[in-house]
Amino acid sequence: MRFEIPEQVRRTVMAAGDGAWLDELPGVVEALAREWSLVIGGSLAGGHAGLVVEVTRADGTPTVLKVGVPGRDVGPEAVALRLADGEGCARLLGEDLGRQALLLERLGAPMQDLVADPAQRHDLLCEVAVRLWRPIGPDVDLPTGAQLAEQYAERLPRLWEQAGRPCTAATVADALECMEHRRLAHDDRSAVLVHGDIHEMNALQASDGSYKLIDPAGLRAEPACDLGTIVRCTPDFGDDLRARTERLASRAGVDPTAIWQWGTIHRVMSGVYACSIGLQPFGELLLAEADRLTA
Repeated sequence: MRFEIPEQVRRTVMAAGDGAWLDELPGVVEALAREWSLVIGGSLAGGHAGLVVEVTRADGTPTVLKVGVPGRDVGPEAVALRLADGEGCARLLGEDLGRQALLLERLGAPMQDLVADPAQRHDLLCEVAVRLWRPIGPDVDLPTGAQLAEQYAERLPRLWEQAGRPCTAATVADALECMEHRRLAHDDRSAVLVHGDIHEMNALQASDGSYKLIDPAGLRAEPACDLGTIVRCTPDFGDDLRARTERLASRAGVDPTAIWQWGTIHRVMSGVYACSIGLQPFGELLLAEADRLTA
């Protein structure tokens, strides 16, 4: 097997006490390659929630094999990818949920490497988000934005303590208040399929020059949930986040207050989580911005 396990994946798995998974992983990949007739290439760096390996199908089609880390269920991701059907997200080509494995369309370079201007990236991310959104009913087995907000509210205080209180208590309180607002605002009648973690490294260039998203969390939620992650993006850009929020709201026709609150939620949760797993300087940048806004 030629692939290597990226260091950030190792650190995430070891922090959760799942080192045995790392030992078993080569055998899992080898079995999947045999069953799906894949030629294994090199692993791809950048993420921490799963091993991602370049592979080639028997017919020569370049694809990507993803195996999720323990505790990270790829089931909702598979549901979201099936619903998107290649529009706005990478196309799903195969799945083995028992082994937390997905076979995906291989895309090109991330937007981060191709578009220099952060403001232009934010606008492009908004465009790809709009392409992804589609109405879905409560019969679709995906968590809701209300459930996400509730889970975050339960998790944030504990994670904040575990991470050594990396931001102020006022910042945590502000995020918890936003979570309650978005929990109460959820409406199944207007919910759409959302990605849940849109940023410049999760948007890759497709063969036609457009961008497609990878790694969808898969949610039934209000569109503002996705736009909030774009407000969280590039914490060192130095722009006016209120103005960024208003621009996204105007482009997508979405309530700016909802976008701002989701931006606060994503900024604080992502920052505290990043600090807890040593993903720096990203975590520190997010929380410094969050503390500044709270103050």
